[in-house]
Amino acid sequence: MNPSETTAEHAKVQPAQLELGMQFSTDDLWQQIWSQRNLLKALKRVERNKGAPGIDGMTTDDLRPWFISHWPETKALLDNGHYKPRPVRLVTIPKPGGGTRNLGVPTVVDRLVQQAILQVLTRIFDPTFSASSFGFRPKRSAHQAVKAAQSYIEDDYRWVIEVDLDKFFDRVHHDVLMARVARKINDKQVLKLIGRILRAGIMADGIKQPSAEGTPQGSPLSPLLANIMLDDLDKELETRGHRFVRYADDIRVFVKTKRAAERVLDSVTDVVEQRLKLKVNKQKSKVTTAAKAELLGFGFWFRKEKVLVRISIGAKHRLKMRLRDLTKRSWSVSMAYRLRRINLFIRSWMAYFKLADTNRVFKDLDEWLRRRIRQVFWKQWKTHSAKRSNLIRLGIKPDQASQWACSVKRYWRIAGSAPLTRSLTIARLNDIGLVSLFDTWTAQRAA
Repeated sequence: MNPSETTAEHAKVQPAQLELGMQFSTDDLWQQIWSQRNLLKALKRVERNKGAPGIDGMTTDDLRPWFISHWPETKALLDNGHYKPRPVRLVTIPKPGGGTRNLGVPTVVDRLVQQAILQVLTRIFDPTFSASSFGFRPKRSAHQAVKAAQSYIEDDYRWVIEVDLDKFFDRVHHDVLMARVARKINDKQVLKLIGRILRAGIMADGIKQPSAEGTPQGSPLSPLLANIMLDDLDKELETRGHRFVRYADDIRVFVKTKRAAERVLDSVTDVVEQRLKLKVNKQKSKVTTAAKAELLGFGFWFRKEKVLVRISIGAKHRLKMRLRDLTKRSWSVSMAYRLRRINLFIRSWMAYFKLADTNRVFKDLDEWLRRRIRQVFWKQWKTHSAKRSNLIRLGIKPDQASQWACSVKRYWRIAGSAPLTRSLTIARLNDIGLVSLFDTWTAQRAA
């Protein structure tokens, strides 16, 4: 099918069908997935998401020309059941809290196929998901999950069960997952294709490995399949009347007493391991107080009767580690380039963490960052004469500049002492373009 061709559009899924949990006819669902409108929407989404190439090396820039030339034969393979998804390319990335996470990068053609399936299946499954599920869903966000948790704590549910699923995306049992997909989908072609996607295998170091279980992170379809898999747990928690928040495999349940929390942790573990055939990480899953609980990079603190949101200890540590990298004295780049990189990072980081009610933290971080920048300047000035002339240029009297230029203090100490705090003032650092975390937080909160 050429993108310029016109085809008849098929009827959309009716709300009444969703409410009744009805299954959908084979012909209608298959044709919805491969309709021109749905395919072009999927093509644009894959192109917009960019991402690394899969095992065939094809990039997202290559996808549209390929689509125009080769889609008819691919569609024929899909229709006759002979389409074979390629193995995903294994990529290992570090986890924020330590350790590594496996990502599976499908080919861009397989991403297009999965995206087309995702767009139609989302209309079927998403309206039936729990209101307490926030991850990878339309019009849902991490901020909404944190605010829901905040509201439960305000209602005096101040014991928190943190449930950690051990290698969730690697351990999903295919038969258990497909049984849940089949509850709402009776189209055998769609079910067979999803099964093939799950069993496509993994390419690691040039060797294909079978994928007997798991739904690799990095594929478009994986987040929806994860939500389908864990929907049974959501429904069980709802049936028991629990207040909870789930964002993908991050699960928090809120109760009023420690004894109830311990009991709920045991019951959730039973559901996860017995019914879903997954594994709870006993070392990381725990019962804790609301003041110590963390969720999606945030924690909570109390001021009088109010429950406020803070940045988690881990998120603050990761922020400082990244800023340390960007302010390394050994990084031989211009100050203008360094500041552009720092400012870009701060703005993107604050777009997420603006939810935190911790203005003092951002002021302290600003002070720390300015000191890091001052020591970079001191390193760049290098010689006694350069230090003296730059201090004079910045308004320091010549005799003081001569004295300070001779300082033998180490970089961090000199960055926090009078020579640099009185010359490279906050106003001057602002003038050269350094973005303030506090000012960025204030502006984004007001927007």
